[in-house]
Amino acid sequence: MARTYRALAALLSYPSPDLQAATAEIGATLAEEALVPAPQRAALSGLLAEIEQADIYDLQERYVGLFDRGRAVSLHLFEHVHGESRDRGQAMADLIALYAEHGLEMTAGELPDFLPLFLEFLSLLPVAEAQALLAEPASILRALAERLAARGSAYAVVMDAVAALAQAPATGFSAIPDEDPDDLASLDAAWEEAAVRFGPGEAMEGCGTDRLRTRLRAAQRDASTVTGAV
Repeated sequence: MARTYRALAALLSYPSPDLQAATAEIGATLAEEALVPAPQRAALSGLLAEIEQADIYDLQERYVGLFDRGRAVSLHLFEHVHGESRDRGQAMADLIALYAEHGLEMTAGELPDFLPLFLEFLSLLPVAEAQALLAEPASILRALAERLAARGSAYAVVMDAVAALAQAPATGFSAIPDEDPDDLASLDAAWEEAAVRFGPGEAMEGCGTDRLRTRLRAAQRDASTVTGAV
């Protein structure tokens, strides 16, 4: 089990005074386990210092303005694979079952594909198993890192660290088109079109974990198709 996943989960969660108080512990965990490559750890050190010293309300405003303003950098993994199709509902059910199997209890209102929750779950697994499962959505993680960097967001260094852990490809892919974060009309239209449908998806052979891996890998296949077509 690796606390690094829990540390990265905390950095991608809604900022709180508890997070600010834990920055030294997070930095120590990242350095001690050294799962994140050295360049990404160095970049995270700067972010940890910023989080510790910044006004909490400024941090919270920045977080909401980034992740709750449009879907292109959504932290919900299956949204980048399935959009709002019925397939996402089955993938959600499989992930909930996997969490329950390992004793992770979700709180009311949480969606299982929320990246910080997924990372929290990975911290409960043996390191090799956690790294293998994180590698499934590697292309999505790279796409998120790219988009956050293009927006000049401090969170890009966290996502780059997660992508590095996943051994993500150089170029990512998401089923959600990128968008101009300053185009408010387009952002509103995108949210209006994204009606959530959590009914049962099409049946797939195999156990829930196999279905989960297949759905997480869907973005990888899409990325390969796009690359091959160029």
